[in-house]
Amino acid sequence: MITREIRLAAQITGVPTPGHFTVAETEVDGEVLVRTEQVGLAATYLELMRADCTLPVPAWQPGRRVGVATVGTVVRSASPELAAGDLVRSMTGWTEYSAGPAAAYERLDPGLFPDLGHHLGQGPTAYYGMADVAAVGEGDVVFVSGAAGGVGSLAGQIARCLGAARVIGSAGSPAKAAYLVDELGFDASFDYHDGSPADRLRELAPEGVSVFFDVVGGEQYDAALRAARPGARFALCGALSSQLGDAADRFPEPDRAAAEARGVELLPFSCHHTPEQIEAWQRHFRTWLGEGRLIHPQTVVEGGIEDVPGVFLSLLQGAYQGNVSVRLS
Repeated sequence: MITREIRLAAQITGVPTPGHFTVAETEVDGEVLVRTEQVGLAATYLELMRADCTLPVPAWQPGRRVGVATVGTVVRSASPELAAGDLVRSMTGWTEYSAGPAAAYERLDPGLFPDLGHHLGQGPTAYYGMADVAAVGEGDVVFVSGAAGGVGSLAGQIARCLGAARVIGSAGSPAKAAYLVDELGFDASFDYHDGSPADRLRELAPEGVSVFFDVVGGEQYDAALRAARPGARFALCGALSSQLGDAADRFPEPDRAAAEARGVELLPFSCHHTPEQIEAWQRHFRTWLGEGRLIHPQTVVEGGIEDVPGVFLSLLQGAYQGNVSVRLS
């Protein structure tokens, strides 16, 4: 079968543009044929598109399909494990149709969640960072940078579910900051463009921060360090404030001497997860969602496969809230 897919035209070295992507036709064939219904997007994909990728997985190469998580419907199957009409999740990327062995597809319960996008969120990263890396518990005062994004919006809610006494989030606009408190249940929030983040943290967490979940880096990392209690744990997930430049610019080495002087534990972690970490998130997600303790913040954009790169570039510019996916029309 002939399908259309998005390929990387050239590895990114500076500002990503539409010219870094191309639409190509290709033939797919395999034990199972799947029509893609929805593709998930994440800011971490940008790192995989760079020649000097710092993640512990191979960088995507020019001429190859890009993207990761998708949800789709089985169109044809020669395997007893899957049947036509089954809903499946896979890591087949930005393509209208995919094909492969049945083992490459995970059958999903179509009634488990109210929307397909719930299967595509960045919950494993948020849960692993909060529960396992930072080990959030009763009494913690938690600060989440970039809290309106896919990871941060879940991380703050997870902290509350794990017993944190106070959760504070930063976001890139007044509307997003209000969204954190009014809809996601954060205790306090601020627009990081509105004054000094250090001053805002001093105001909102006078007792100090015991856990910092960081997806931004830069000035917000410095502010958290100044507000940290002795023994605070910093779960370092990313550095979105420095998306461009070479690897050292994108992921600057944190000031370990300053952290040690304040008794802060720096805990960088990878977004590449084990099956056990994914299962742990899914189990807690179902429970908390069912109990009404957590919502799945998401933006679903309608479009064709040719629209996916543009949505991805808009995501990098902060155009959306929560987890972002494209529902293919």
